[in-house]
Amino acid sequence: VQLQASGGGLVQAGGSLRVSCAASGRTFSTYFMGWFRQAPGKEREFVGRISRSGSTTDYVDFVTGRFTISRGNVKNTVYLQMNSLKPEDTAVYYCAASASNWSRRRTDYDYWGQGTLVTVSS
Repeated sequence: VQLQASGGGLVQAGGSLRVSCAASGRTFSTYFMGWFRQAPGKEREFVGRISRSGSTTDYVDFVTGRFTISRGNVKNTVYLQMNSLKPEDTAVYYCAASASNWSRRRTDYDYWGQGTLVTVSS
């Protein structure tokens, strides 16, 4: 599967932004999907994940209550809605697909998008 992330940009602190990840292929619904981010000079870190059906989500503590992941299996797209953004949320955001692992570990993901830059100004 090929993944294409989009929707990043510049937003003020406290604002909102939604990034999307479009997947190619007809097997999108069979993948667990995850979002990760990488800030300058830091390692890529887990943000959240969503189950194949979209019924279950899981988030890292520092985004819980602010970020929401959803997916549309007809449109082959997964979304990351980010609210109450903070300057420390500035990073390149990556979507990833896992064929068989319900995981927070980046090494468990098989396919990656190219990333989209989110910049939060103070």
